[in-house]
Parts: sequence; C-alpha cells; structure tokens
Amino acid sequence: MVSVILPTINAGEVIGKLLSAVNNQTVKCELIVIDSSSSDGTPEIAGSYSAKVISIEKTAFNHGGARNYAVRHSQGEIIVFLTQDALLCDEYCIERLIKPLEQADVAASYGRQIPREDAKPTEHFARIFNYPEMPLIKGLEQVPEMGIKTFFFSNVFSAIRKKEFEKLGGFPDNIIMFEDMIYAAKLVVNGFRIAYVPEAKVMHSHNYSLAGQFRRYYYAGISFKKQPWFLKYARSNREGMNYFRQQMRYLLKERRYPWVLYALCETFCKYCGYHLGLHCNKAAVTLPQGRT
Repeated sequence: MVSVILPTINAGEVIGKLLSAVNNQTVKCELIVIDSSSSDGTPEIAGSYSAKVISIEKTAFNHGGARNYAVRHSQGEIIVFLTQDALLCDEYCIERLIKPLEQADVAASYGRQIPREDAKPTEHFARIFNYPEMPLIKGLEQVPEMGIKTFFFSNVFSAIRKKEFEKLGGFPDNIIMFEDMIYAAKLVVNGFRIAYVPEAKVMHSHNYSLAGQFRRYYYAGISFKKQPWFLKYARSNREGMNYFRQQMRYLLKERRYPWVLYALCETFCKYCGYHLGLHCNKAAVTLPQGRT
C-alpha cells in the first residue's frame, strides 16, 4: 500500500481539488491529512474524500515532527508526501513517482514542480534550475561535483520507503524547515540513492517577497546549523554563485531586464538571511502557519 501524507491548515479552498486528484490516481492510496486546527472546515472536507484526519494544535506543528507523527499512523510501505498548495498534473503522477523505489538502493524520489501562470520570472527560473527535464539518480559519488545539490529533495511531492525512513530515524524533530533535504542527506551518506522523476509533475510555485526570501533563508541557516554533519558536505557559496550566474543569463536571454535588478536584491536578501541564520545563537521561532 502507498500512504499519502498531507499537512494542512485552512486549506478549504484548494483541498477538494487536490484530494480528488489523489483519489483518481492509478495507484490506490491511503490518504492521511495531518491538520493544524483549521477553522474553515478542512478536516470535514478531507473526511468526505475518505481521508484519515489527524488533528494537532497549531503550536505543535513543525515540518519534521508533524510528518514523523503522520508516518507512525500510516500503513503503507511507501509514503508519498504532498503539500496543500501543490496540484497533481495527471492521474499517473504517483505511479511514476514511486517507480524508482523498486530499485533496492533507491530509497526516495521526488517529482518535478511546474510554475503557476502568475509566477515571477525569478520563480520561473528557480523551477527550471531545480527541476530540469532530465531524470537523475543521485548518490554519494555525486557530492564532489554537485555539492549540496546532491541532497536537493522536496516534500512538495516526494516518496520514501518507510523501512529506511524508520531505520534512519525519520525527519529531524523540531526543525523549522528543510527537513526533506536533511533526510535526503542521511540517506545518501548511508549508501542509498535519491531519484528525481521529471515525468511525475505537480504545479507549484511561490511569489515570495524580498522579506519572505530573507526569512526563508534565515530559517535555512538555523536549520542547517543544527545539523553540523550536513554542513561539511555543503558548499553553499559555490552553489549559490552558480545559481546566480545562470539566473542572470536566463533573465537577459528572456529580455526581462527590470527583473535583473530584482534578482540582485533577492540574492542579497537570501545571502544575508542564510548567513545570519547560520551564525545566530538565539533559538528560532517556528514558521508562521501559512507554510509549505
């Protein structure tokens, strides 16, 4: 059995379409919604789509612990993670996503994210850069070449085998964000591999403000700082410069000249936020509840 885990909060406007798409997949799935005390009827809507609903307090939510809790209530040998603002593109998405897990050394996979029509040019580029058209299987041998990109993995649409998940202790508890990359890194350093499956597509993108990008990368710095073993594999400055250079080429090629200045400001906010979080000695607060 495949279990689909979906964290929600006040997802009433979108959850029906998402759960209908899950129920229409070619693979039969157990559907588990872990809801952070929604006030808009989200649990009731989820129940009408035959989902098992687990309710938690808003203050109890964090990206690692909440998902671990839901996994403990699942029956599937394969766990698929989704977020409430992602939309499956066709009925074969989950079937394609879990296919690589038939290989013994592949313990996790993630799908391709397609930007929404209203996505900023910088967000379009982020999807092109992080989710290319070519499939990829990543392991420890890719670290010297790819650096931190070896561990890139997104719970917006991902699949894991529960056996390895339980063996390696799951996601870090009480982590603000990037629980997915930390777990992917644990898999890789323990000899497993991660598959990127571009044929398994969801529509998902964000139009973060500059302040939002600063805050997101600040949380990234704090999250990574708590995992010093992870940082020794990560060369974020090199990877960041590679991203920035390719982004500039993309914007100039597309003649999106006003966005070049915006991208410069956005890069500055990301850099400052990440390094502030990385060197911050104070305990961080949890993410605001409008989170993915």
